[in-house]
Amino acid sequence: MPSTAIQTTGRRKTAIVSIKLSPGTGVVTVNGRDVNDYFTTTTSRIEAVKPLTVIEGGKKFDFVCKAIGGGSTGQAGALSLAIARALIKDNPELRPVLKKGGFLRRDPRMKERKKSGQPGARKRFQFSKR
Repeated sequence: MPSTAIQTTGRRKTAIVSIKLSPGTGVVTVNGRDVNDYFTTTTSRIEAVKPLTVIEGGKKFDFVCKAIGGGSTGQAGALSLAIARALIKDNPELRPVLKKGGFLRRDPRMKERKKSGQPGARKRFQFSKR
């Protein structure tokens, strides 16, 4: 058990989630709301707290999360990464389990920027020969 709160950050796409882990009863709040109220889709809810279900010991901690940027999918992925990082800071022996589950890898995929002279990142304006 950590004597002081552990702070970590997780990122995915343009979403950034910073969390504070403290001893508690397993409550996860995101921006002042319960995680089940914050994420509307079932997939996002499951993705966000997946590291806690894998280690089967998530009821010992409370997580206070602040999510900014991106959409619900990006924020759920960022929250998952942040939770996994916090759990490892608390107990380094969990690292092999979380690493095998793929929770410690940051997803680097981001939207490609729009280029000038084009309507999108890769799309070109229609070519007219005549």
